[in-house]
Amino acid sequence: QVQVVESGGGLVQAGGSLRLSCTASRLTFDAYYMGWFRQAPGKEREKISCINTSGSATYYTASVKGRFTISRDNVKNTIYLQMNSLKPEDTAMYYCAATRTVGFDWTFITPYWGQGTQVTVSS
Repeated sequence: QVQVVESGGGLVQAGGSLRLSCTASRLTFDAYYMGWFRQAPGKEREKISCINTSGSATYYTASVKGRFTISRDNVKNTIYLQMNSLKPEDTAMYYCAATRTVGFDWTFITPYWGQGTQVTVSS
């Protein structure tokens, strides 16, 4: 059974940094597109960053562009999200997802999901 596990969340002050990690197992990791999503209380889950199978192409939603960086290590079966200049509005549960297929505009088709890691940014 495929497992997707996030780590690295926590409490940080505004302007600070965190690095999230996501390790996927029991799948052919370098065949999967990977992505980070987040969901704040009372809001819908949003896609914030994605990376293709080789790491040569990435996507960022406008609100994180220039502050967050996604990367992957296909040897370690892990992706990362380096988050800098964090803002209180970045507070959310952050989820990692893995999919073999992406549709238009990086839409993830039937992905595997992790359980999430909480990020809280205090003002």
